[in-house]
Amino acid sequence: MLYFLFSQFASEIALLNVVNYLTFRTGAGLITAFIVAIIIGKPFIGWLKTKGSQPIRDDGPETHVLTKAGTPTMGGFIILIGILAGTLLWADLSNPYIWVVLLVTAGFGGIGFLDDWRKVTKRSSAGISGKMKLALQSVVALIAVFWMTELLSSAPNVPEGFATSIAVPFFKEVLIPLSYGFFLFGLIVIVGASNAVNITDGLDGLAIVPVMIAAASFGFIAYFVGSAVYSNYLFLNFTPGTGELAVICGTILGAGLGFLWYNAPPAMVFMGDTGSLSLGGALGTIAVAVKHEIVLAIIGGLFVLEALSVMIQVASFKLTGKRVFRMAPIHHHFEKMGWAEPTIVIRFWIIAVVLALIGLSTLKLR
Repeated sequence: MLYFLFSQFASEIALLNVVNYLTFRTGAGLITAFIVAIIIGKPFIGWLKTKGSQPIRDDGPETHVLTKAGTPTMGGFIILIGILAGTLLWADLSNPYIWVVLLVTAGFGGIGFLDDWRKVTKRSSAGISGKMKLALQSVVALIAVFWMTELLSSAPNVPEGFATSIAVPFFKEVLIPLSYGFFLFGLIVIVGASNAVNITDGLDGLAIVPVMIAAASFGFIAYFVGSAVYSNYLFLNFTPGTGELAVICGTILGAGLGFLWYNAPPAMVFMGDTGSLSLGGALGTIAVAVKHEIVLAIIGGLFVLEALSVMIQVASFKLTGKRVFRMAPIHHHFEKMGWAEPTIVIRFWIIAVVLALIGLSTLKLR
């Protein structure tokens, strides 16, 4: 909105020409999202407290009942408003990739909000059924994958079949063609990323910081692969139009910082499924758009580890009757071992930073 308004006068007022720079609008989106999240955070948390809190799981760590009981959830709404405000004000709204990512972010956020609302109103840790949640996510994700595939297929200077292929990191020209199978693959990436972030969200600040790290990383990736010059220099596959997604990545980072202000230990609010499902879905969608789905598994390796720990635990118990971890997801395993919550959170942040650096190194090591 502001981008469109200012760009109309950029030729007459030299100062306004800065809106034509993607880097400026990414920074402006970040700051806007942060300010909006900070402003609406306190009154929204106050309103949430009048609606009650999400009951703590009976099978969770014993300390959670004492330290987290009474804390309101659905704080992800703060993040969503920050992202929407920053994106609508500073992104080029004529770019269809912006609307694809917003569709998934808002759609998954709505699914998460419905789940959180039922938990609060029914005073139960169980919201909508897992099958229903997965079905709704799959519908939204499939629409997004079809949309992005069509956009890339019709873009100029894009090789035939590239839109339905997987780019392999560390190699310049290796593509794995999937044809129609790519729609299922893209769906799995988006829905899988969404639920992996949801699983990770179990301790104060544990999920939001790795999400911000991943968003910052994909901001760089989108900026490079969306530029014909930089993608050619780095031997990356050029994906026209996706550079604008750097603005959304900036707003995720800014809104995340604003939310962390209230989510820092001891948390005043939890993001709930409203935040975790939408943020994970946004990251998955951006990864599919810029053709860096495998790199998402590296940069978001912490989320992958958390999801795998649950899968391994369930499979082991069903097959052998024994548990691999003291409790899953794996962050609860370390709690059961006696690690303090801040220790777990900060060490997991360190892992997220290292994985992000490894993922970003794939841009040059080819």
